[in-house]
Amino acid sequence: MRANYGYNDGSGDFFITVDTELCTGCGACASACPAGVLAVGEDANDPLNDNPVCAVPNERRQGIRYACSACKPLRNRPPLPCETACKLDAITHEW
Repeated sequence: MRANYGYNDGSGDFFITVDTELCTGCGACASACPAGVLAVGEDANDPLNDNPVCAVPNERRQGIRYACSACKPLRNRPPLPCETACKLDAITHEW
């Protein structure tokens, strides 16, 4: 299942997407995130999944566009630290 964490407003959609079937909850992406946007915990989107997964806590969702902006320059964007840290390609940014 693909879990989308974020929001949309008049200027666009801003989501971090985690493939919960790929995510093992290792925490590598959370450790690599300089803004502290990601955390490992229960899968709130799939209560039948007993395994921990990476997610964006509720209190951080509204601000991910701004919190992630340091890693996402408008031009010549390098690979994002959280995406690079995830060896299973379970995390992507959608904006």
